[in-house]
Amino acid sequence: MSFTPFLSDVRTIELPKKFNYPFYYSPHTLSLVACKELQDYLKTQTDFKHNFGFDENDKSLQIGKMFGVLVVKNQAGELGYLSAFSGKLADENHHKRFVPPVFDLLEKDNFFRIGEVEVNNITLQIQALENEESYLQLKANLASLKQEIEAEIGLKKQALKASKKQRDEKRAHAKTTFNATEQLLLIEQLKTESIREQLHVKQFIRDINLKYAENEKLFLKKAQVIIQLKEERATKSSRLQKEIFEQYTFLNQAQKTKSLLEIFSKTVFQTPPAGAGECAAPKLLQYAFLNNLQPICMAEFWWGKSPSSEVRLHGQYYPACRGKCEPILAHMLEGISIEKNPMLEQASVKEIPVVYEDDYLLLVNKPPEFLSVPGKELKDSVFERMRLKYPNASGPLLVHRLDMSTSGLLLVAKTEEIYKHLQSQFIRRIVKKSYIALLDGIVNKLEGDISLPLRVDLEDRPKQLVCYEHGKNAYTKYKIIGIENGKTRIQFFPITGRTHQLRVHAAHHLGLNCPILGDDLYGNKGKRLYLHAQWIQFKHPITKELVTFSCDAEF
Repeated sequence: MSFTPFLSDVRTIELPKKFNYPFYYSPHTLSLVACKELQDYLKTQTDFKHNFGFDENDKSLQIGKMFGVLVVKNQAGELGYLSAFSGKLADENHHKRFVPPVFDLLEKDNFFRIGEVEVNNITLQIQALENEESYLQLKANLASLKQEIEAEIGLKKQALKASKKQRDEKRAHAKTTFNATEQLLLIEQLKTESIREQLHVKQFIRDINLKYAENEKLFLKKAQVIIQLKEERATKSSRLQKEIFEQYTFLNQAQKTKSLLEIFSKTVFQTPPAGAGECAAPKLLQYAFLNNLQPICMAEFWWGKSPSSEVRLHGQYYPACRGKCEPILAHMLEGISIEKNPMLEQASVKEIPVVYEDDYLLLVNKPPEFLSVPGKELKDSVFERMRLKYPNASGPLLVHRLDMSTSGLLLVAKTEEIYKHLQSQFIRRIVKKSYIALLDGIVNKLEGDISLPLRVDLEDRPKQLVCYEHGKNAYTKYKIIGIENGKTRIQFFPITGRTHQLRVHAAHHLGLNCPILGDDLYGNKGKRLYLHAQWIQFKHPITKELVTFSCDAEF
């Protein structure tokens, strides 16, 4: 059994009144103790060998891993905890001390293994056919003929244009040198030439396309077998994927089961994303419900080297992912008393300070943990306050936005015309901004720049990923102001304005590798995010003067 009794004395620790909200939480003391014990085991264990990336001399594939613990109470009333890892560990699903997967894809001779062999065999057949000399020769001949045809047609069309130009010149010359009868005869002659040339080109195109079609027919006859095999592979893969999804069935406290297909059919995804059900959280809850264990609280942490795209810090606690886990956990935690979602709460703000105001625009100092614009659940925001304060204002009002957690200068336009003018300045990068932040650690390089392309993490919104294939360019300059009690005070100059740009550029290992203090998404949650939009410069839409404004951070 995977139930692990606490090695530490936890009798004096008060149990939580409710299960923690899994997508945004601070780990309960019991979870912290369980995580510490699991981490101590990971540091010293010899039960498996996995390259977490700690040994630079180990050249095998380095893979950090998300681990989770679930504090539970058994039927005897004893406290303990369950441990799990996301995905596979050391290329295996089963390890001492850890709960098993919800469904074991790696089990020998199961339908997945058999189906996988069938699909792989079809792939090998396709590869063999595609590498046959006769197939490659036909393919190359067809590509070469296509280029030849395009070149020849291009030359014919150029000749038509040249002939037309000559005829136009003859017509122009005839108007000044020929009489009316001679002009009519010439026009008829030129018209006949034009028709003859066009018919000749059309016949040439028909003949050459016929030649191409004959060669294409030979190639397609050879390729048809490959096409059929690819269709067969796609059908088998789709059927196999559906069977896999049906095998993943999840329990809840009432012992009610739902499959992955049933769970995700009611989401925007319709079908489960890859890896759904393989995360630590559903594994832990599944084992608890199968063995009549009462869930008390849960926590997950990252162990090892950070992946290249995400921000994952060794030993850092992270919530469950939303894309894969949120629909599953909504079913699994049904009937369990859960803490309120902290993300549906924001700072209580009586008044938003105005830094500057005239008849056309104003700058406000947005408080931390307060929305710039209304969210799905929370409506109170800078936008709503401005709309109430200036009921006659036209246009979108807010010219730009700040993250909910970020404080500082926000530019507000009182008319649509002013808004468009200022927006244009942002688009053309006339507007300059700088931010002040405290980093949770020491950065030694005094100044520099960071260029890491960003895109949204589709499986864990609103987090951002570094993605060189689909990400948008994100560029930041920075300057270190000083070191304070092991923290780095820094000034950021964002050249682009991507979502979470400064937060990711600070935390990512290819950036500063030092998250902003209090960053609940990419670092350690704290009293607040220590990031403040301190300074802005733009051209006033009416006076045309270059104006600057600043607002000091409260930290």
